[in-house]
Amino acid sequence: MSGSDVQVAFITDENAADPDRLVTAARPNTAATMAQTTFLGGGARNVTVTTTGTGDNAKTNTIVGTDVFGNAVSEVIVSTGSAEAVAGEKLFLTVSSVTSSAQFAANITVGSGSLCAKAVGGGGRVRLVGTSIVSAGTAGLVDFYNGTPEDGSIVFKAQTIGTDHATVDNTIPDEGMLFKDGLAVGYTVATVSLMNIFHS
Repeated sequence: MSGSDVQVAFITDENAADPDRLVTAARPNTAATMAQTTFLGGGARNVTVTTTGTGDNAKTNTIVGTDVFGNAVSEVIVSTGSAEAVAGEKLFLTVSSVTSSAQFAANITVGSGSLCAKAVGGGGRVRLVGTSIVSAGTAGLVDFYNGTPEDGSIVFKAQTIGTDHATVDNTIPDEGMLFKDGLAVGYTVATVSLMNIFHS
């Protein structure tokens, strides 16, 4: 009798958004000096650009790096005329460069937002057979993408209930759910304490 081919991926990331994780206070007019190129928790995060000046409307920062599966990805984040944080939508596993279109009126910082994702099974074809999700103190959705959060489609959803350390288990019937373009699990920081993703 053959053994099970089911594996488990452990996902945990309760690291708060960090506005200067990638670039500390600076006024670059081209490529910024990188403080870090990855995020705490080891997963992919969206990127934020925070301005302190008020004359930076339409100035941009081009973010270059890799997506949750390690493929090349880039995004242009456009600042407003107000001193505020602007969050990007793409999720970066690594960031290799941040390049400003022009020098900003005052210091900017570049860091991590609150949107997170992690790959399961190395980004290859995989079947989801079950989940065990431990909630953090805030309720939120957990999205299971066939492909990346940027280009893939959500084919399964779960939800944390907002009761700290409460566990919700899901079992997928039969042979599980196929993610032919790779499985990426997306969630918002502070909504998940721990996830066990069972796959084959």
